[in-house]
Amino acid sequence: MNKNTAYFLLRLSMGINLMGHGLARIPKLSVFAEGMATGFEKSWLPKPLVQIFSTALPFLELIIGVMLILGFKTRIANLAGATLIIMLLFGSSTVENWEAMGIQMIYALFFYVLISRVEDNSYSVDQMK
Repeated sequence: MNKNTAYFLLRLSMGINLMGHGLARIPKLSVFAEGMATGFEKSWLPKPLVQIFSTALPFLELIIGVMLILGFKTRIANLAGATLIIMLLFGSSTVENWEAMGIQMIYALFFYVLISRVEDNSYSVDQMK
């Protein structure tokens, strides 16, 4: 029971975190995307690729966050979240943003726990029949 509750609380925490990122960025999407593109000017990544990713990022965060909060397709949501973090780590490495990478590694660790303990997920819409 404690493992199920702990899993639920971690899943909910990650969901709220990601959803909050998306909700905060979507209303100012063009400013966010342009700021991210500016931050990657010294990167070797093509600017159009950075703009596409930075425009999609808040929506991905929102969708993954809501899925985690609801416990909907939890395994898929966790894998998508981990993949998103990997993409962010890759981007941060191209501009040598080691501080951001440290924070992103913490997210990676949380997704590791969520993925490796998915059998403890009992409080979710996936479990309701």
